[in-house]
Amino acid sequence: MPDTPTRILVSADELRAFCAALLEKGGLSAEHARTTADVFVWAAQRGVDSHGTARVPAYLDLLAKGVANARPEMRTESTTPAAAVLDADRAPGPVALTAAADEAVRRARDTGIASVGVRRTVHTGAIGYYVSRIAEQGLVGLGLVAGMPNMGYTGVQGAAVATSPLAIAVPAREHAPLLLDMATATIALGKIRQAKASGTPLPEGAAATADGTPTTDPEQAVMPLPLGGAKGSGMSLAFELLTSVLVGAPIFASFHTGDRQHRQNALLIAVDPAAFGDPAAFVTAVDDTLTTLKALPPAEGAEGVFYPGERSAAKAEERGEKGIPVAPKVWRELTERAHELGVSLPI
Repeated sequence: MPDTPTRILVSADELRAFCAALLEKGGLSAEHARTTADVFVWAAQRGVDSHGTARVPAYLDLLAKGVANARPEMRTESTTPAAAVLDADRAPGPVALTAAADEAVRRARDTGIASVGVRRTVHTGAIGYYVSRIAEQGLVGLGLVAGMPNMGYTGVQGAAVATSPLAIAVPAREHAPLLLDMATATIALGKIRQAKASGTPLPEGAAATADGTPTTDPEQAVMPLPLGGAKGSGMSLAFELLTSVLVGAPIFASFHTGDRQHRQNALLIAVDPAAFGDPAAFVTAVDDTLTTLKALPPAEGAEGVFYPGERSAAKAEERGEKGIPVAPKVWRELTERAHELGVSLPI
């Protein structure tokens, strides 16, 4: 959908500096504010508005309420060169996962493959950012996140598991990196809210009422349903085991026994192609694979043949040149927070 002319256009650099200034006023250190703002602007530049600058007011609230720790004392624990656990001390997700991604890359340079689990963080933001950060270093990045149950589980009444995302980034040379970034839900919670605001019916099998009954009525829908039914709910449960349980901070079990404190856990994995052969040959083969895919005959009515991350990369380039559109409602919220905190507007 093309950007509407009523939206405010702001350059990526200006928007990043503006968001960082707001977050710093909200209590984050200058470094952590810049890191968090970078994640938001990265998402906004790629058209992932649900994880873009619209998240800034919510993060300011998390910081003000003490749900997110503005001055975390993060520490890394490790008993083997190829694995580590980063205890985030309730740091905002962008702060914790950026550090984890960099740690995974550093270790994978020595060991070929390395994983870093993240324990006790708060709202990870766009997980595609962190695996892309790994891919920018020439490594393959994989990421899993587990959070608070807000999605149905096949055969269960009510919310049982989280809309846990999976992301994979593979570097290339001539093409933009492949970036698969998906949730285990059929539809995002934000899409349900948007449908409610516009009165638009939801797709069949996408959402459910509080007791788990599927509905297309956005007024009745309170949670998304898992992608592919048992497949999506099974993936979410597996991600809980591979993140939360693995790092000793289970969410699922404690949530269903009464602990509703907001938190998230994650696992980031970096794979160095050099451990498997010639890294230059690898990216050449990746390019050949993507080129072959795009040369296949498109189906009737299809706009073309695309690989995961291709269109969002093109959008990021376009918005990098023309500016990032900010929806009127989001701009009003950002403006209000700027006035409250004494931060100058970028335009």
